[in-house]
Amino acid sequence: MLKVPKHQVAGHEAIGGNLGPLIDDSGRFYKPLQDGERGTKELAFYHSLSSDTRLPDRIRKFFPAFYGSQLLEASDGSGLRPHLVLQDLASNHLDPSILDVKMGSRTWYPEASDDYIQRCLEKDRTTTTVSLGFRISGLQIYENKESGFWKPSRKDVLNFTVDNVRLVLRKFVSSNSPVDSNMKPDCCFAHSVYGGPAGILEQLLELKTWFEDQTVYHFNSSSLLILFDKESLWEGRTPFAEVKLIDFAHVEEGKGVIDHNFLGGLCSFIKFISEILTDLNE
Repeated sequence: MLKVPKHQVAGHEAIGGNLGPLIDDSGRFYKPLQDGERGTKELAFYHSLSSDTRLPDRIRKFFPAFYGSQLLEASDGSGLRPHLVLQDLASNHLDPSILDVKMGSRTWYPEASDDYIQRCLEKDRTTTTVSLGFRISGLQIYENKESGFWKPSRKDVLNFTVDNVRLVLRKFVSSNSPVDSNMKPDCCFAHSVYGGPAGILEQLLELKTWFEDQTVYHFNSSSLLILFDKESLWEGRTPFAEVKLIDFAHVEEGKGVIDHNFLGGLCSFIKFISEILTDLNE
């Protein structure tokens, strides 16, 4: 029994007869291969990743588990289509708060067509991509059982300014309602989610250490997915917070060169998270 993902915050959704990913009840995520070389490249990347000895074991945890590919009836009714079979990252979380953060100050890849590059440039310039080195592509913040989730529209998220990004990263770890624009986020979960030895910041710093040296891959237009369970915090338990790398249709061989585009965005994102913890400590 395949169904539309309940916790998808960015990308094409399999609703209204559109092509998009599906999930099942066993914790698997079925992503339709994109047309042309993009789908082929992403499938090849996952295949190479599983056997690439250049990838340290400590870094493998940042990638979704890969279970191969499968021909499935496409969500748009167009017939059988190959799908990547991946780990459903949200399935390990109860009512997860999620951030999808597209990394890099440049989201196009060198071999792209002029038309594609121009479209990417336009979006990069009108969002925080160029100014910050990353942009939030989508999010949902769990409030409570009564209110459910706050999930701003894709259009609203695309219009985020630097100040909006700073505010949302604080709302993400706050107990008060994210809907009320006049209410200052209390950030009362920041130390539990962003801080600590297993928190988001430590995971980001571990990734940064790898990106400072790795010349194997260039992750063009890839994203970080940040997830945690606020319900655990309400119940006084340690939250299950994790960082994952996703979206690899434009990954290229590094050819001995550091991926400065991704690394720059990662450093910028780390700075924003660190500032929240520093402000609380002061």
